[in-house]
Amino acid sequence: MKDHAMMSEPSSTRWAAVFLIVGAGIVAALQVGKAAIAAPLLQADLGIGLTAIGWLTGIFAALGLVGGIPTGALVGSFGSRRLLIIGLLVTTTGAAFGAVVTGLSGLLLARVIEGAGFLLISVAAPSILSHVAQPSDRDLAFALWSCFMPVGMAVAMLVGPMFGDWRIMWWASSALTLVICLLVPFVIPSSNERQPWSWRRLQIDTVAVFHAGGALALAVTFALYSLMFFALFSFLPVLLMERMGVSHQTAGLLSALASAINVIGNLAAGVLLSRGIGRTVLLIGACLMMGAASFGIFLSILPDTATFILCILFSAVGGLIPATLLSSAPIVAPAAGLVPVVIGLIVQGNNLGQILGPTAVGTAIDTYGWSAAAYIVTGAALLAVPVVAAFGKRIQPKVQHSPTVNLHPETKENR
Repeated sequence: MKDHAMMSEPSSTRWAAVFLIVGAGIVAALQVGKAAIAAPLLQADLGIGLTAIGWLTGIFAALGLVGGIPTGALVGSFGSRRLLIIGLLVTTTGAAFGAVVTGLSGLLLARVIEGAGFLLISVAAPSILSHVAQPSDRDLAFALWSCFMPVGMAVAMLVGPMFGDWRIMWWASSALTLVICLLVPFVIPSSNERQPWSWRRLQIDTVAVFHAGGALALAVTFALYSLMFFALFSFLPVLLMERMGVSHQTAGLLSALASAINVIGNLAAGVLLSRGIGRTVLLIGACLMMGAASFGIFLSILPDTATFILCILFSAVGGLIPATLLSSAPIVAPAAGLVPVVIGLIVQGNNLGQILGPTAVGTAIDTYGWSAAAYIVTGAALLAVPVVAAFGKRIQPKVQHSPTVNLHPETKENR
């Protein structure tokens, strides 16, 4: 059931809520990107290598790896808006704590706290969209939400070089998150939907979601996508500085541009899906193109300009994947009430990729050089193909949206 109070809100009020929800996702993603753009400052201040930088990026999602489904269940028990506020407060605390620590171990702990906040935000926020947005606007709302990660990463890459001290960057990100948090109670309406929390209900819901099959395929595919995406963007500023010899600020600007291009793919996915392009075709095609582009990026076989163009292509094509996967969550959910649990499972896959990508690639680069990253990314792309192919039919809408649908009154009556 939907909260009728939310549906009665004026259109401008609903869209203000949608944009604030997306804003919450952006400030959460900014916490991920700031570690990548601050890498040279962290190396100089703390004397750490790329492996440690990879952990600072990857450990951000450590709690999300195991907490996605339980968090999805918590959304139904405690309310999505309440968990969104808690997630923003936790992220604010983690960023502030990271700004005052003196060593790598303390900074790693701060990143775990930020990771917990990111998990709460990334599960609660899209759950709110299904209540805030009108049914006719829901696809657009979710398309906008799917942009939160590349936009947040781009903001971090663009603004990060303006800070000469990484600690000030951490303080600024904490303050920005707090501002968003303070706006939530005034802009986003609360939902009256609640379900009693119990471990038995969690087990039943989890089993139902896994039995659906398609939900697990979405999570695995998202994990492989995140591995590929963060394998590049966790180290892109360092790669550009070493490969192209650009300054820290220029590397941040170029990285921001490459990350922002991902938004084009996010929005294009919604357009292509609405025009009947199959989800399986989009997912497999995008994965293979990302894998192919990685060779030109990491193997030093092309001129600098061509290499950067491939980074843009990698990002743009990759943007098709998260938007397609997120919009498939309601399709594969066994019941409407299990959509947050499906989103939680997808978030777990996303966080798994965030951990594996930076840590595996950082270690490989330190040991074998930049070329090793190409084989890791390509391997992930090839693994995604059989996963998507095996469950392709389950992620297709059972009712195709076309003008002929409205010609059948019985379809409306059965909704």
